Amino acid sequence: MEIRFKAFVAYETGGQFSVEERLMNVADLPEGDLLVKVAYSSVNYKDVLSSKGNKGVTRKYPHVPGIDAAGTVEFSSAPAFPTGSQVIITGYDLGMNTYGGFSEYIRIPSNWAIMLPEGMQLKHSMYYGTAGFTAALSVRKILDAGIKPSHGNIAVSGATGGVGSIAIAILLKLGYKVTAISSKYNSEFLLKTLGVENVLEREHFLSSVLEKSLAPPAFAAAIDTVGGEILSGLLSSVSYGGIVTCCGMVASSELKASVFPFILRGVTLAGIDSVKTGNALRVEIWNLLKDEWMPNNLSTLASEFPRKELIDKLRLLENGQAVGRYVMVNA
Repeated sequence: MEIRFKAFVAYETGGQFSVEERLMNVADLPEGDLLVKVAYSSVNYKDVLSSKGNKGVTRKYPHVPGIDAAGTVEFSSAPAFPTGSQVIITGYDLGMNTYGGFSEYIRIPSNWAIMLPEGMQLKHSMYYGTAGFTAALSVRKILDAGIKPSHGNIAVSGATGGVGSIAIAILLKLGYKVTAISSKYNSEFLLKTLGVENVLEREHFLSSVLEKSLAPPAFAAAIDTVGGEILSGLLSSVSYGGIVTCCGMVASSELKASVFPFILRGVTLAGIDSVKTGNALRVEIWNLLKDEWMPNNLSTLASEFPRKELIDKLRLLENGQAVGRYVMVNA
């Protein structure tokens, strides 16, 4: 099959990594039983790491980053995904060591894909992307722990980022009260776009909990997206029987914590991994995101941009200046 297409390729020159748009051929793509024409992809922090040569994310270069993709099946040898099917691909190895979604075409194993839920638009699936899917898994953990809106505020760290903002939007839709923790505590995005009433400035929160094995209980549960000291502080601040979900380490991968929250308050620390989530749960979560968990303001939480602006958006994430979700339109 001879198809020429454009893709953003990360490559190494003299120990330095760069990203540029290049022409490729379908023959350059890895083996797989689905060839998908990508309509939309979204930008995640892991894409920044991949584009910068982080060997913990991507081992071999040149490489096409992009851990999210949504599009239409152009060729299929898998009966479950006939040609013309609209599909979502997040997680697994896409964009890590398999050429990813910053491309007009991808080729993948069919078990990496799920059908776009009926009634959902392709672009809306990428308004969520891996970040939104991770946020939904985090919310699901809180619900499974029996935490109800009447139990108190839910804290969300990294509140202006992709996972944090979608988590807040879902929680508000479900009737929870949210306390956002952010260095951008006076952000218009937090106060007006998301509609958060309670915002804690990051350093103020840390000053109130650091060096305390147990802080006064302030939250029924928490969703942490950054790791490090914030995660430690949240563990010490959750009420009896509460739960803290953990899905990120942009602040630090180290955790300094006392056992007291676990043995005196029965707090649960729940790790969230969206990469290897089974497809049955994926389908369930995506259907919730299509219907009862879809935020009323979803379209204001994401910004669409043309392919030519991808490198600028990667820089925003790298420099901690990103707000909400960025979705690349592959047209």
